[in-house]
Amino acid sequence: MEPGDENKLHKLEDLKSKLFSKSYHPKPGRHDEFSSASHREIDTSWQGRNDEANWEDKLLVKTSMFKKIFIVSVAFFALSVGYAAYVILAGSNTVSNDNIEITVTGNNFIAGGEDLDLVIGIENRNSTSLDLVDLVVEYPKGTGGNLVGGIERLRQSLGTIPAGAVKNENLKLVLFGEQGSVVPIKISIEYRVVGSNAIFVKDKTYNVNINSTPINLSVDGPLSVSPNQDVNLNIKTSLNATRAAEDILVKVDYPLGFQFVKAVPAPSYGNNVWYLGDLAPGAEHGIAIAGKMIDVFEGEEKTFNISSGSQSISDKSSIDVAFNSIRHTIAVKRPFVEANIVINAVSNREFAVDSDTPLNVEVRYANNLSTRVDDVRIEAKISGNAWNRTSIRAAQGHYESSRDVVVWDKSTTRNLAEVNPGDSGSVSFYVTPLSLFSSSGALLADPTINISVSILGRQSAEDASVNELENSASTTVRIISDLGFSSKALYYSGPFPNTGPIPPKAEVATTYTIVWTLSNTSNAISRAQLSSSLPSWVKFVGTISPAGEDLSYNASTRGILWNIDRIPKGSGITGASRSVSFQVSLEPSLSQVGSTPLILNDAILTGHDDFANVDVKATKGGLNTRLDSDPAFPGTGSVVVE
Repeated sequence: MEPGDENKLHKLEDLKSKLFSKSYHPKPGRHDEFSSASHREIDTSWQGRNDEANWEDKLLVKTSMFKKIFIVSVAFFALSVGYAAYVILAGSNTVSNDNIEITVTGNNFIAGGEDLDLVIGIENRNSTSLDLVDLVVEYPKGTGGNLVGGIERLRQSLGTIPAGAVKNENLKLVLFGEQGSVVPIKISIEYRVVGSNAIFVKDKTYNVNINSTPINLSVDGPLSVSPNQDVNLNIKTSLNATRAAEDILVKVDYPLGFQFVKAVPAPSYGNNVWYLGDLAPGAEHGIAIAGKMIDVFEGEEKTFNISSGSQSISDKSSIDVAFNSIRHTIAVKRPFVEANIVINAVSNREFAVDSDTPLNVEVRYANNLSTRVDDVRIEAKISGNAWNRTSIRAAQGHYESSRDVVVWDKSTTRNLAEVNPGDSGSVSFYVTPLSLFSSSGALLADPTINISVSILGRQSAEDASVNELENSASTTVRIISDLGFSSKALYYSGPFPNTGPIPPKAEVATTYTIVWTLSNTSNAISRAQLSSSLPSWVKFVGTISPAGEDLSYNASTRGILWNIDRIPKGSGITGASRSVSFQVSLEPSLSQVGSTPLILNDAILTGHDDFANVDVKATKGGLNTRLDSDPAFPGTGSVVVE
């Protein structure tokens, strides 16, 4: 052992005894060579002390989080216990729609318009009552068969239905619909339960079949027609119910190509709606409709839709609830024996001529069958207010004036005894229109000549029977109004004072007054205009009378235009005349000395005859310096002098 080791060993033993001694208490103090100030500085920045503080902060955070988790767990446990208690103690108050049964007892088949008795049963199989129960019943008003459009709705309060109870309710409904249709009845209950403000709904649909309609509809009419042939429909309605039906309408939708002529009784709205009023049980009503098939072709089918029902409150011409509807289809076929009317070489259903033009009426016939037609008879009936009964001339026919009918048969026309398959021919007659202005001073209103042709024949069948064949055709001739005007030149009379020499003198201006006056007979004229133009040596002065008339002058074209618009029937004849005046100036040249130069070119009046549905025109020649219409004009005042 080296010197000093023994001393070191002694110190270690001494330190060891102090460490394990129970009575040893270390004395406070510092035994280093640093000053206390420097020691405190080192102590405050010592990393070991900072690590200890951070560890303590982390421990506090973990303790707070664990505390929160513990609190949430306790709350969740309390809620679970509460819910379990609620389920155990109050579970008997739960209500389910599956425990509610709606039953319907009644007839599944009913006549339209008759009473339907139903018993609605509501069974509550829940362990709690149903409160504030309402029974709601909905069903279509008419034949639509759905609950989207117009519906009837019934609501009835049932109060409370206790647990395990059954509530029965008696209902009486009236259903409408076409025969064979199905009417859905929606039955619902609305209810509440104890402790809730919510409204719960349970529903069920019950279907009822309509086995008969409340209103019977039938139609009697042809199943086939020829183009341009008359069509007659007879519609019958009757109430097939034990109670009256109120405010009943019948509506007929016409197919394209059908031209309505008349109906008995007359339609209540437009030309296709009839108001029948209130129908008593068993009451019958008839409607006869007459018309024509126009603009139709062989092979087409034309369908009439006929419906009946109650009148709409908002639209009196519409059906609100349809009770019944039927369809009638007519096939367009080529006629067995064809008849075609041709007037003045033109074949039209409507024809227009002026009152001075005679009519050459030709009836063309043809056998379209594969067999012969015997004993053909053709009759042409003439009617209207504008034909001269004494003017009828029938070639090979006989005019029966008592019936106003021209007749052709085998006694007058040999070819009508037999008409073989594919054969054709024609017969004709002449008729003259009446003057539109009678000697008594009256004018014809809507002047018309109607011509209706019927053709009959007999076809022998293979079984020795005879078929009667018939066809018809018709046309309307409208007489065009006699539209005219006068055109005159004045100097000493008229609305304006004129100046300049009479007779006119070369290189000196003389003014003249032009007067246009309109006349019209039977039909109103629209879009009327009167036009003319001035020669290059005449000037338009510009004065117009009456000042309100729409008369204008175009300096570029030298044209004069009077926009008249409408000319009433009878203007200038039985009614007030209409005229316009304007002034022109003539300055003759030396080359015109000894002549009577024009002061206005030809005038043309155009317009549209609203009744005859044709454009009309009237013309007048030009006017010169010979003023024949001016009573004070001298005989020598027309020739230009030097």
